[in-house]
Amino acid sequence: MIDLHTHVLAGIDDGPEDLAGSVAVAEVAAHGGVRTIVATPHLRADHPGVKPRELAGRAAELSDHLRSRGLPVEILPGAEVDLQTAEELPDDELRLATLAGNGRDLLLETPYRRLPRSFEDQVLALADRGFRITLAHPERNGELKEHPERVGALVERGVLVQLTARSLAGRPSKTAALLLERGWAHVLASDAHAIDMRPPDLGASLRQAADAFPHASAELEWMVTVAPRAILDGEPLPDRPEREGRRRWWRR
Repeated sequence: MIDLHTHVLAGIDDGPEDLAGSVAVAEVAAHGGVRTIVATPHLRADHPGVKPRELAGRAAELSDHLRSRGLPVEILPGAEVDLQTAEELPDDELRLATLAGNGRDLLLETPYRRLPRSFEDQVLALADRGFRITLAHPERNGELKEHPERVGALVERGVLVQLTARSLAGRPSKTAALLLERGWAHVLASDAHAIDMRPPDLGASLRQAADAFPHASAELEWMVTVAPRAILDGEPLPDRPEREGRRRWWRR
């Protein structure tokens, strides 16, 4: 599996404080079946330690360290970029923050609070600059919970969507479930920060999500393997698997 959204790098944002914390995150992820972790620290004003030109080197250093410990996990560079920062950075610097450093794919942080009035226009303006946008965890935003069709409209314009895996596990979020059912979600990721803060349990969350949505189990697997691999490679997403019929979980 590929975990496309994590805060595994130590000491630069709100992820692990030290290398031991990074190793612990990687160990839990590997135990759950993850073999590729994309390090996506917050690239925004309140985390000045996250510098685009250092991302590839930091990811490589951690990857080498894990390999020396015998952990079967590769760390790839990236960032979770907030909208204002993405608008302010020049294209050449923003490309350094793309997923796997592929120069094309940006993980864009969905604001937790009120969306800018021109949110959709701002997202699409980034796409017009030549970036393919993956929108991180839109299911957490209050306005998008009330109007999930806004996410669908962005998807129709080529924006991809990453859900936090835990939002479909246990008692699924209604918004996350709706985005899944309507085909408006493309990737599941842990958004892991530490062992005790949104833990790196993508494997366990995937199994719980498949139990909650058995008709979409093949699609959920696609969302942690095929789809994120295509994103990292900068390629079009292959067709998603067919479903085994439909059912609305919230009507049970």
